[in-house]
Amino acid sequence: MLGAIIGDIVGSRFEFRNNKSKEFELFNNKCTFTDDTVMTLAIAKAILHSKSDYSDLSSLSIKYMQEVGRNYPSCGYGGSFGLWVFSNNPKPYNSFGNGAAMRVSPVGFVAKSLDQAISLSKKVTEVTHNHPEGIKGAEATAVAIYLARNGYNINDIKNYIDKHYYKMNFTLDEIRDTYKFNETCQDTVPQAIMAFLESTSFEDAIRNAISIGGDSDTIAAITGGIAEAYYGVPIEIRENALKYLDENLKSILLEFENNFSD
Repeated sequence: MLGAIIGDIVGSRFEFRNNKSKEFELFNNKCTFTDDTVMTLAIAKAILHSKSDYSDLSSLSIKYMQEVGRNYPSCGYGGSFGLWVFSNNPKPYNSFGNGAAMRVSPVGFVAKSLDQAISLSKKVTEVTHNHPEGIKGAEATAVAIYLARNGYNINDIKNYIDKHYYKMNFTLDEIRDTYKFNETCQDTVPQAIMAFLESTSFEDAIRNAISIGGDSDTIAAITGGIAEAYYGVPIEIRENALKYLDENLKSILLEFENNFSD
């Protein structure tokens, strides 16, 4: 899960000023956490407080996305989701935005089977993003994390995603010059997964994600979650990232890690 947060922080300064290169300073004083981090940790908190069978995970996802999210009203919510966070009667709104995928990484780290990764992903997603493409984008991300955690190699993961979710028949070099900002799952999740598939390390995966431009913080968050599951996070990168979190967010992260570390 920290990998998604790192991707968000690193990508935050490039969201509206893309850097179509792998050459850049990983962290600087322009970096910050955004809604990607806030909602990822809200889902983590929902998982921490849910029953052992996760039967209440959907209702707790609503509860904690609102409770945690309302503490950070200026963190970058999209229009519809921002209204949802502050609504007195939050309902799903048929979204296929990439917010579904950027917050789902905790699911991939707690799932004990592929089927559970799929079912938990749906529980935390359909409370807002109940469009089939929104559910698909989150599920593909959670599944990729589950596979990466459980000994599947990069080629295995690529083949599984290609067969069940998105055609992975492109390279980052082929799309880099023409890829543009897009907030849909269908036009960010495959690209984020490919940034992982072409990587050689955790840091390289984050650099790949930033290098294609687009919705940089969210793409890097999706990539980062998968990359953490596969490579782990280097201690120096971890320590740098934690400096950007306030005590409230950091406490959720550490509690989650203490409860669900492999």
